[in-house]
Amino acid sequence: MEADHDHPKHPQDGAELEELRARVAVLEDRAPARHRPRALSFLAVLLVLVAAVLTPLSIVSSWAKNQISDTDNYVAMMAPLASDPDVQAAVSDRVTGAVMQHLDVKALLSEVSPADRPVLDKALSKLNGPITTGISNFVHGTVEKFVASDAFATIWTDLNRAAQSAAVKALSGSGGGAVKLTDDTVTIDLAPVIDRVKQRLVDRGLGVAAEIPEVHTDFTVLTSDSVGKAQRWFRALQIIGFWLPLVTLVLAAGGVLLAVRRRRALVTAALVVAAGAAVLGLVLWVGRAFYLDSLPSGVSQPAAGSVFDALVGQMRALVRMVVTLGVVVALAAWLTGDGRAAGRVMAMWGGGIGAVRDAAGFTGGPVGRWVHRARRPLNWTVVVVAAAVLVAWDRPTGLVTVWIALCALFVLAVVEFLDDDSSPHLAVPGG
Repeated sequence: MEADHDHPKHPQDGAELEELRARVAVLEDRAPARHRPRALSFLAVLLVLVAAVLTPLSIVSSWAKNQISDTDNYVAMMAPLASDPDVQAAVSDRVTGAVMQHLDVKALLSEVSPADRPVLDKALSKLNGPITTGISNFVHGTVEKFVASDAFATIWTDLNRAAQSAAVKALSGSGGGAVKLTDDTVTIDLAPVIDRVKQRLVDRGLGVAAEIPEVHTDFTVLTSDSVGKAQRWFRALQIIGFWLPLVTLVLAAGGVLLAVRRRRALVTAALVVAAGAAVLGLVLWVGRAFYLDSLPSGVSQPAAGSVFDALVGQMRALVRMVVTLGVVVALAAWLTGDGRAAGRVMAMWGGGIGAVRDAAGFTGGPVGRWVHRARRPLNWTVVVVAAAVLVAWDRPTGLVTVWIALCALFVLAVVEFLDDDSSPHLAVPGG
């Protein structure tokens, strides 16, 4: 009889074997599990960076479509220049020079009797300078009075409205009308202004001004070597002016959603988008100085600066809006996180408002308990609504941005005040 050398299997051995197999399976799956988050994190970072790069272009395209291409917006943007002192001075000098070029000084003395004419001609040859200067001052004074009148403001507005926009004429390359592009220079024909000035000169006793023919003289709105180069891109900016900001927003949101740590990704995305807008603001600030320095000697720098500021004013407002919005979103995401510093700030905020509520003896009741449960969604709703109002505002100024932020902060304080979970709130000292 053979002895059975096989040892009986213990149930514990089977359990250990199954545990070992499970560990092997986990180890085999661990490497792919690591690769997937890394790939998603890389894609998230890439999307956020692309959104940051597209932010300046989105602002420029939105400005090109909504401000430069839109007639009403363009007129509203350029109309205040009619009362700008630097523009008025430049137009007065330009019109005066054009009138004096076509004004025959000798014709002013044509009605003198023939007997006295030789003596006056001799005197005129000696005093031509002073006489011309006196007449020039008379013409310049007349032009200045007209340029400061409401009539000039009406002509200026009509001129810009009829032309649609000086920048559109330049960047689209279309000619004709009162606005034209010549040698990378955008000019406005001041012929209507000269016609009105001639009539005023006649009314003031300078009858010879009626003999001045139709005069066309140009007032430079914009001049740059890059104007011609920008023509090929302007049409594209008009087309993508609506979609590019949306694409930028979607890319930033996609980067946040794909990130492993979404709150940190939201803070980062908001800040890099704000940084992208700030870069555009810096380019506008530096570009203004370079642009004015490159102007020809015959162009008034103060007037050119006023025109430049009017043209890019809305773009600067968009830059301020995006920067403000990015900082606010980043701050809101940081404060609602679980970081130590953020928790301390929120504790001080909530504790202070809670202490005021307790001191006032206010009890929220069912409403307070509901607000306590829905506090986070309510806070984010306030932030989103404030951001939507800022984005939808027609021309958000710095003051408008501050007021929207203060209103949002007040509503957040109200939400915190109504948040009552029936427990006392004590202020947490800093430090």
